[in-house]
Amino acid sequence: MSPAVTDDERVGADEAPIAKRILIGEPLTSEELEGQLLPKKMALPIFASDALSSVAYAPQELLMILLIGGTAFLAFSPWVAAAVVALLIVVVLSYRQLIKAYPSGGGDYEVARTNLGEKAGVIVAAALLVDYILTVAVSVASGVDNIISALPGLAAWRVELAVGFVILIILVNLRGVREASTAFAIPTYLFIGSVLLMIVVGLIRWSLGDPPTASSAQYAVQAQDISQAAVFLLILRAFSSGCSALTGVEAVSNGVPAFRRPKVKNAQTTLVLMGSIAILMFAGLTLLALVAGVHYSENPCHLVGFDCKNAIQPSLMAQVAAATFGEGSIAFFVIQAATACVLLLAANTAFNGFPLLGSVLARDGYAPKALNTRGDRLVYSNGMIILGLAAIAVLIVFQARLTTLIQLYIIGVFVSFSLGQLGMVKHWRRELRLLPKRAVGERRAAMTGLFINSLGATFTIVVLVIVTVTKFTHGAWLVFLAIPVLSFLMVGVHRYYRDVEHEITMDDDVHFGATGDVAIVLVGKLQKPVAKAIDYALAAKHDKTLAVHIAVSADDARTVQEEWEYHRMPIPLLVIESPYRQYATPLAQFITEYRQKHGSSVVTVYLPQYIVGHWWETFLHNRRARRIAQQLMLVHGVQITLVPWLLDSSEVIYGRRSRPMPGDDRAGRISSYGLVSHTDDEA
Repeated sequence: MSPAVTDDERVGADEAPIAKRILIGEPLTSEELEGQLLPKKMALPIFASDALSSVAYAPQELLMILLIGGTAFLAFSPWVAAAVVALLIVVVLSYRQLIKAYPSGGGDYEVARTNLGEKAGVIVAAALLVDYILTVAVSVASGVDNIISALPGLAAWRVELAVGFVILIILVNLRGVREASTAFAIPTYLFIGSVLLMIVVGLIRWSLGDPPTASSAQYAVQAQDISQAAVFLLILRAFSSGCSALTGVEAVSNGVPAFRRPKVKNAQTTLVLMGSIAILMFAGLTLLALVAGVHYSENPCHLVGFDCKNAIQPSLMAQVAAATFGEGSIAFFVIQAATACVLLLAANTAFNGFPLLGSVLARDGYAPKALNTRGDRLVYSNGMIILGLAAIAVLIVFQARLTTLIQLYIIGVFVSFSLGQLGMVKHWRRELRLLPKRAVGERRAAMTGLFINSLGATFTIVVLVIVTVTKFTHGAWLVFLAIPVLSFLMVGVHRYYRDVEHEITMDDDVHFGATGDVAIVLVGKLQKPVAKAIDYALAAKHDKTLAVHIAVSADDARTVQEEWEYHRMPIPLLVIESPYRQYATPLAQFITEYRQKHGSSVVTVYLPQYIVGHWWETFLHNRRARRIAQQLMLVHGVQITLVPWLLDSSEVIYGRRSRPMPGDDRAGRISSYGLVSHTDDEA
């Protein structure tokens, strides 16, 4: 049974800053984690928004590349689209096997690391992290493009809009997975429903002899003269552009821990449902675009008769919607609005995949431990913030230009696809080796898995080669540079954690030889914070307790000594001269000499420290106690005790004042808390 939440813990949660509670909501207890897990109907918009949104531009990219060779090349589009659909089917089936074999949430990273070794696993992780960052950048840039198409006056604010949307998505996700899924469910399901309705209506009209006709069908195309070899390359390039429909498929395998029980079954069902919807929408839109005669050119001026200087070329989705329902109709605007929303929300897939993968990497020691820490709303908030900042940086560097960002896209995901599928092939081969021959059913399942993943590995490797060849010189080389750099950093982090673990691991050579226990209370001026530190030191009953004043001026030292005698302080005061006005160095030298003379004593240094309530107060105090503590931590045999003194302003964050002086309560005196001089701070 989970431990009950105490009243003190609830009070602590209530003391979270008001602004934080407004933005991301009230903190959740760990026991509420189960309530944050996703049912299938909510998991679909969370994990499928990237894959489904790619349907909005994958058919457009495919037809646009083929149109470079002229309208005659559109005859290849059904075959190219069929190849993309076949690849999508294979990848979905392959990842269904992967989810069952590796349900911990590591996805391709875990598969590659377990079966192909550390280097392969780190490369996959780096590729996925880069792809998640680019997913956010591309999705938001694409959504902003759609908004600017409708409202051209916002073109000057392209980057600001993109950054603003990323910040908004960060805040929504920081509120928790469940709240994010609720916020994103309506636009995603509206997009699915409206596009499928458009496809059905368009195909029914076609079957009845009244096919929809796109506005661009009337324009001829200025075809480029290309050689016979270039024809093949053009088809391959169209195929690689159409493969953008596969982005986001891997997110479900990385997000298995976010599903409700039974996790594996629910994740597999969501994956198959997502794949089926994506296939229907991709194939339907491609077919409907061909029926409507959509001509979408990479250079709008190549459309003969189109006023490319004064008019904006409508997207494929807009042309099909206008041809099917009529431009200016309610259905047309619904589809446009839903498309813009889902393109922006496609970034949400990355905001679930990146933090989950980051937590797995942190658990394995390849990323900072902070990525494996859940925030107030039980999400891996550090990973979300890092992803958001990285995406904002990319958007600013590339000025949120979709045409540039799209060239960097899908490289990372196919690197992870390929290595993940190769890892699954090795996994099934090992399983077949270990399974006894009499286990007929299990061997048959393993053989099926081996066939599916072998097919997936072959297809994804071929596509990776095609994508690399066709996009490398267009900017994809940056991704191939980023992946090894990030891999190198992750290996370095892992080695660091490994060395630290080796250094601190308990062994039989550890011995307990400390003798003696000395307490030192550092005194700047004789004030209440110092008296409180002395009280703490005496209560701890050390073998020896003394006060030390670092004298940077003779007058200050004389004043402290006189007040010490006047107030009859219960411990002796030692004055150490500091001609160079240093504090930690003379004290460290004194401690070292003391331990050399009296043996390996444990020395506890008590440092009074102010606690303030306003950010600006930190600039009015010199924070000397923390600086001294950091330097003394390097001295052998020293431990530091910071004694807090809460100023009146600390009520802002703690809701209470400094504790009374020793004896005040017993004497019935009302303390004038916080009346501490700001001219000479802690110690």
